[in-house]
Amino acid sequence: MRLIMLSILGFSTIVLFMFLVMTNRMSAFVAIIVSPIIFAIVGGFGQDLGPMMLEGIKLVAPTAVLLLFAVLYFGVMMNVGLFDPISRSILKIAKGDPVKIVVGTAILALLVALDGDGTTSYMIICSAMLPIYKKLGINPLILATIAVMSLGTISGMTPWGGAATRAISVLGLDATEYFTPLIPAILCGSAWIILTAYVLGRRERKRLGIIQLEKINQEMAANQEMAATIAEGQPVTSKLVWFNFLLTLALMVALIMGLAPLPVLFIVGFVIALSVNHPNLAEQKSIIKENASHAVPVVMLVLGAGIFTGILSGTKMVDSMASDLLRIVPDSLGPFFTIIVGLISLPLSFLMSNDAFFFGALPVLAQSASEYGINSMEIARAAVIGQPLHSMGPTSAPLWVLLELVRRDLGQFQRYALIPVTILSLMFIVFALITGAISIAR
Repeated sequence: MRLIMLSILGFSTIVLFMFLVMTNRMSAFVAIIVSPIIFAIVGGFGQDLGPMMLEGIKLVAPTAVLLLFAVLYFGVMMNVGLFDPISRSILKIAKGDPVKIVVGTAILALLVALDGDGTTSYMIICSAMLPIYKKLGINPLILATIAVMSLGTISGMTPWGGAATRAISVLGLDATEYFTPLIPAILCGSAWIILTAYVLGRRERKRLGIIQLEKINQEMAANQEMAATIAEGQPVTSKLVWFNFLLTLALMVALIMGLAPLPVLFIVGFVIALSVNHPNLAEQKSIIKENASHAVPVVMLVLGAGIFTGILSGTKMVDSMASDLLRIVPDSLGPFFTIIVGLISLPLSFLMSNDAFFFGALPVLAQSASEYGINSMEIARAAVIGQPLHSMGPTSAPLWVLLELVRRDLGQFQRYALIPVTILSLMFIVFALITGAISIAR
């Protein structure tokens, strides 16, 4: 009875949070803290809330530091116009056609997501594409949706991404054996994302038409409203342009090679970028103040997500929800358990942090699957299918950076993106079955 009550409290927490955010009753930061506190008190955990919340904050503290300095770093790069040439080149190739721009966004997002880090992926995509979206009047929620789908597909399922790494380690699997059969499904999913981008682009073309490139160029010459504009009074030299490019490239290489912890890399990168591009002390203060307005809300939300996760984990609501979802599966559906895990991963990945899902729920799912003769390798592949939905859930820290960049709140984004992202996740189950990444037990 106690476990059932914990599940009810856990699901009630999620429902209340989603209701408050999607109906704009509260900001995401307030709702993500208030919702778990209310139901933890109802469950009799009031006296333990402090340590649980602090534990959650400790868990996300490195991520909060990373996001703070990543936002500041890319803020400097956007101010000095590092990504302007990319934006102009894409605009010339697309010739003002929203379809080509949105499809180009999908291709770029899929390639950038290979680095495995959501924060840097979103920042690079938005730095290159968001100025174009603003200039042509394309809905930035399209960019956010495509970016989330791409990150959940590539970073979420490749063995160097966070989710798959957790699945491989907790189940003791071989990374190559896990990944190779999954490649065809990932390629199919990537093609589906490009198709989705084409459909969304067609809608925008119908709404906006094809914008004349000459008109855009005139506007760009008349004023510099693009996100990647040159900072006022900052002299532009080819040396600085090349320095910023090489610095960013070096940062990405160091990130991929794991030469230092990510927060350390971005702290050092930001200090170098700020010192070289803005050697004047007054300039430095101004730049920090300007970009802090974007960084602080992101850090607040990440800390709020840590409190949310800390309470749900500390009260064992997460464990209880996972166990109860398993109990409702009848024995007659045992041969289809891999598919069931794929389906269960959709809501669980959306609601839980990756740590809670892969370290808490996945071992339980794998143990249950073994009773039906299903090996843990297929369960691991099925478990990562929910990653596109996780990427748009409240516990995904990089999402808050993306929302800040496109200037939209969580409720707006989830209302727009939930259907296409859910369809992608369901199609992944189909692709995985067709390509043999997962199978039905005989």
